[in-house]
Amino acid sequence: MKALWKGGISFGLVNIPVRLYSGSVTHRIDLDMIRKKDHCAIEYVRVCKKDGKEVPWDEIEKGYRRDDGDYVVLDKADFAKAMPEKTQTIDIFEFVLEDEIPSQYLEKPYIVEPEKSAMKTYALLRAALKKSGKVGLAKFIIRSAEHLGILKVEDDAILLIQIRFDQDLRDPSEAKIPGEISIQKKELDMAMTIIDQMTDKFEPEKYKDTYKDELLKMIKKKLAEPKGKKSAKKEAPETKAKKTDTDDLLSQLKASLEAMKN
Repeated sequence: MKALWKGGISFGLVNIPVRLYSGSVTHRIDLDMIRKKDHCAIEYVRVCKKDGKEVPWDEIEKGYRRDDGDYVVLDKADFAKAMPEKTQTIDIFEFVLEDEIPSQYLEKPYIVEPEKSAMKTYALLRAALKKSGKVGLAKFIIRSAEHLGILKVEDDAILLIQIRFDQDLRDPSEAKIPGEISIQKKELDMAMTIIDQMTDKFEPEKYKDTYKDELLKMIKKKLAEPKGKKSAKKEAPETKAKKTDTDDLLSQLKASLEAMKN
């Protein structure tokens, strides 16, 4: 694995030199964008709006647009100067119970690996987190942006879970959410029966990306076809609109329970 970040965890007056690795991988099928008529590959280029010419990466800078249309240019040194003490530090500033953090705040996992010289202090923080039953709330900077995260123990590893700032979450009240609606007891009882029958232990290894597998099968089938032959187009199956009328709710619940018996 390639480290994404190198710095240290600040824990009181203790500093633990660490490296961060991405804690997740993306299994996507690589699909290129092509022109319809001749299958010519399409690529994105960085073009200057003024003269239409392509700009190489080594000539690109970052800038903040002024009111007059010109820019204040910022380089790596400027970003580091903004908060120099934070650019290389995962700064624990508070400890909280993990259960107090709503799931919508959780965003992205990182694996925290200690430098060889920091094995004992890493183990100390791990033991302290385990015994306290708490997680360390911390701030850190990656790619010129400040993030919020929690440091938690998972087996023998300390993970840094990036979480969202409250200001980055949208208020659910922006959507059309129903208020109090009268629910019949028999409707709720049947719904609870369905939930009980579908309840199982969470085992993440059971859950697979079946869409990707089916797409790969379809691609392999097309690869086996003679070049130039067009597959017969199949109409996408129509999705029947589900009835949501109150009068029909019980019949839908009953049908769901019957289907689960078979």
